[in-house]
Order: sequence, then structure tokens, then C-alpha cells
Amino acid sequence: MAWNREIRLDRRDLIAGGLAASAAALATAAAPAARAAEPAPTTVVPPDIMKGVEAWSGSLAVQAATYAAPMVAMYLLRDATCFKPGAKAKPNAIWRIENIATPEIAAQSGYVTPNVNVVYGFGFMDLAAEPIILSAPDSRGRYYMIEVCDMWTNAFAYPAGGPSGYAGGTFALVGPGWKGQLPPDVTRIDCPTRWIELQPRVFVKDQADLAGAEAVLSAITVKGLAERRGGPAPAPADYRYEAPKIAPNVASSQLLFDDPLQFWSIFTATMNENPPPAAEVEAVLPMFKYLGIELGKPWKPEAVNPAVLAEMKQAAAGVGKLMAANVAIRDSLQGGWAIPPGNVGMPGADYLTRAIIAVVGLTANTVEQAIYYNGLLDSEGAPLTGAKRYTATFSQPMTYIEPVPPGFWSLTMYDNVTKLTVTNPIDRYSLGASDPIKRDADGSFTLYIQRESPGADKESNWLPAPAGPFYLILRNYAPAPAAVKAIASGVAFKGPPSLVPVG
Repeated sequence: MAWNREIRLDRRDLIAGGLAASAAALATAAAPAARAAEPAPTTVVPPDIMKGVEAWSGSLAVQAATYAAPMVAMYLLRDATCFKPGAKAKPNAIWRIENIATPEIAAQSGYVTPNVNVVYGFGFMDLAAEPIILSAPDSRGRYYMIEVCDMWTNAFAYPAGGPSGYAGGTFALVGPGWKGQLPPDVTRIDCPTRWIELQPRVFVKDQADLAGAEAVLSAITVKGLAERRGGPAPAPADYRYEAPKIAPNVASSQLLFDDPLQFWSIFTATMNENPPPAAEVEAVLPMFKYLGIELGKPWKPEAVNPAVLAEMKQAAAGVGKLMAANVAIRDSLQGGWAIPPGNVGMPGADYLTRAIIAVVGLTANTVEQAIYYNGLLDSEGAPLTGAKRYTATFSQPMTYIEPVPPGFWSLTMYDNVTKLTVTNPIDRYSLGASDPIKRDADGSFTLYIQRESPGADKESNWLPAPAGPFYLILRNYAPAPAAVKAIASGVAFKGPPSLVPVG
């Protein structure tokens, strides 16, 4: 970063004790001792000292932005869902997206890389005043899940789905510090932050099956504890959250603020409302005091050293791209497919993984619930493009797509420019377990991934591609224990087949 090295700073502004001592020594050598009544002297910070200030504060700002990105992404998702003009659902309500299979519907909803094999719900719950009672139906064998995320993006509970089963039940979502009695017929779920997000997903086979999926989604309901008991509801909360100003027509999780410094004011305010675990308060937050970030206090840019503030601005401006780039070191690459790590959804102190997920796959599930493989390159290591034709032959063993019933797998095509599904003449956006794919006697099969039809005899196995760059996501919902164990342990196992270019 280009800087005027002759920056004059009050000694009290220097960001670290060691640097302050160095500057004081230089000042003492250059001038007589100041009288006690005189103002603190200023010093000219030499270039080598200034380089140290920038290097250290720049590194700290990047680490703080990595730590903060998930909470900022959740704030922006909450704003879009609950508060900005045209918001879809007020706090403590569920917005149901009943069909996002087509590119047009996905674009209208603002949801990128959609799973076209489910219908979604989204809702942010404010647990400050009282617990929220969640009712989940018995799906009678239909796959569905209810993911519950805290404001740090941890998927800490699944009242339904995968290992939790599909029989449903009634659950009390209880915020930190709440002390009271719950009805005896509810299951208590203690939530780590005041605000949480619910995200139901219900499997839908095809258009004819949509009504059945929507019925399950509609039966997932929430209400306050007082309403459940038939009493008066608490007084409405007076929400006065800072309105984010971000780049239009770009997914909010990319964190592209008009003024990157808003990233920090939003993070600090949201953290004060939804504090991190005690261990992080003790071990992580003290590092960030040099950036003006302290739990329980508002962030004031004017209180931060200008040189440090400039580094914070740069870190916030680039954190989205930086996290997307670091997928390469987080995931292992096998045959052109990015294989996720085992701590997706609940990364603990792995703040890099948590931030990457927030930027490229916000509210990702734990691997016990679902495993996503991202198809990025072909068998020759080249990016995927509709200018070529590919085949992918799925052969035994296929543990990577083996679900526990009623789970399912699907392979979905996405345009790498719009991040949406691809318009095509047969209205097909994915292929998977519920499709009539032609298979060989041993269950193996070949998919044809290309822009134009491979011919009538192969069209059942055709996944249409766009003209330009694309990527694929292979999803396995309720994955078999063998796949979960392999992913979670980091042990290599046979992953999805490579895409082989054929012309």
C-alpha cells in the first residue's frame, strides 16, 4: 500500500507497546525532555517503523475480517429477509419459497446456487423476549430437514432430518439467559445467540409432487411462547439496525459494501447483540482491541489510528474475494471435484472454513445431514465450459451418492456468471435419484453434460449446459454413514467421477 512515510502521530496513537517505546526513544534523542504541563510531543515515524505498523495491523485486520465475515453475512441475510423494503418475512415468521427450480424464480428470490430438488423456508427468530415454539410435522416418509443456525453460521441443531428423523415434534427454541418454565410437551433447544435462523428444506420429486412437498413445508410453523399459552404477546421490539449499503445485483454474502468500513460497524454491533462463546471472548477478542473492536462497545472509526483504519478498510473490501479464493486450500481436489472438509456447518475455531462457507455457501449443512461436492474442473484440469462436451461415468462403489432413505442425491448445473440454473429446451436443471436414468446391469451409468442434446437415445441421461462457463454441485442428503465417516476423518475415498471432454 502506498503511504506517505512522514506521517506525524501522537505517541498515544501508536498501536502497540513496542512501537510506542521505539518512537519514544527516538523522540527523547531528538529533543529536550518536555515539561509535565506541556502537550505530549509528536514524532515523525520513520519509514521502517511505519512499515511495521502497516504490516502488523494489515495482518490483524485480515484475521479480524475472517473472524467477522460470517456474522456480517448473517446480518445481511437477516436484513434482506426481515427489514429492508420488500422484505419477505418479519422476525419470528417463516418465508416459504415454494418453487425455485427455474432460473427466473431463483433470480426473483435472490437465492443463488439453489437446490432445485427441495422447496425452502427461511426465517429469523428473535429470542430476546421469549422462546419461540417450533412445530414440525410427521412427513410420512418424505425427506425434509429443519436446519437451525446461530448468528455465527453454526448449524447447531436439526429438529428434523437425517439422524433426527422425520416424525416431527414440538420444540422450544430458548435464547441465552432465559429463565422460565416451558410446557411439558415440548423439547427444549438451547440456542447460543439471541438471533437464530431456521431453514427448512423439503424434497420435491417433480412438478406433480410439488403439492405434497408444499403441504409439509406449510406444516412447519413458529409462534411465541405466550401465544402458545394463549396469553398476550410481549411488546413489539423496536428494531433500529443500521441499513447496509451494498453492491446491487450481487449476492449479499459477497460482502461488497459501498463503504467497506460499514463492515466493521455492523460486525461490532451484531457481535454485541450476539456474543461469541466465552472461550473466544477470552482468547480471540483481546487481539482486536487495536482495531477499536471491543465487546460491549460501539465501534468508532474516529477512535482508530488512521494508518490502522486504512488497513481495516482494505481488509473489509477484499474479504469476500479472499475467502472465495481460499477454497483451494480448504477443500481437497479430486478429479476436478472439491471435496469438503468434515467440519462444514460446525467449524469450531476453524475460522477460515467458517468464513469461506459464509461467502460461498452461507448456512451450509453439517456433513451428517448433507454432503456437497463442487464440480469445478474437467479430467484435464481445465475449467468447465459449454463450449465442450463431457461424459461422467458413475460406477460402483458409489458411496459418495449413497443416501439413507428417504434421503436422495442430485447433480445440478449452474451458470458460472449468474450462479443460477441454466435455461434449456427440456426444462431440466438437475439429474438424480428420482430421475429415470438409463443404467447398466450393475447399476452404473453415464451422464452427458453438454449444451446440445446427445441424441434421443441418450437424452434421459443429458444434463444441459450453458454456452459459457459453468459449475456443478453433487448433493447427497442424509448421506450413508460410510461417506460421513470418510469425510469427517479426512480419509480419502472414491469421489465423484471426473468429467471427461469428448469434443
